[in-house]
Amino acid sequence: MKICVAIVWLVSFSVLPIQSQTRSKTSSTDQPATQQAAPAGKAKMDSAKEADIRRLLDLTGVKALVAQTMDGMQQSIKPLVANSLPPGDYREKLIDLFFVKFRSKTDGQHLLDMAVPIYDKYFSHEEIRGLIQFYGTPLGQKTVSVIPQLMGELQEEGRKWGGDLGRESMQEVLAEHPDLLQALEAAEKASKHQ
Repeated sequence: MKICVAIVWLVSFSVLPIQSQTRSKTSSTDQPATQQAAPAGKAKMDSAKEADIRRLLDLTGVKALVAQTMDGMQQSIKPLVANSLPPGDYREKLIDLFFVKFRSKTDGQHLLDMAVPIYDKYFSHEEIRGLIQFYGTPLGQKTVSVIPQLMGELQEEGRKWGGDLGRESMQEVLAEHPDLLQALEAAEKASKHQ
């Protein structure tokens, strides 16, 4: 049960912002995303702007970034999933099969299609063209090539920093409240005897 709650929570919070953008769209399996009806109350996106947004997404390597994000998410959640399941020989195989199934359901093209109206919302066509111009330069392409490593290093440093702050904060709270320290120690002893 814990595993289901953890997975639903994680997936919900990572997908909710995207879903809220696409939920109001009228879906049709016969029409490509470029020909789907515009959300109620909004004008249909200019096809030239949509094409430029797709070009920008291609130039910036968004598909690769999505894959990297999925890999990072899998590495982050795997220990949480493992800790939420009772120990046993089955556990590692179950977790591996879960991630294989989850990854098989992810579709980079679907994510790109969801990104188009979001880019449309936040950037004018002129701004999209400016971004295309920048990312078409050697500096823009270098930026695209180093961003995944840069983000990975930032995430790792942030994880270490957060862990250090967490340990330090807990030690200070326990030092300031010896009654809580005693209660924690008693709870740990009780759980070892069960």
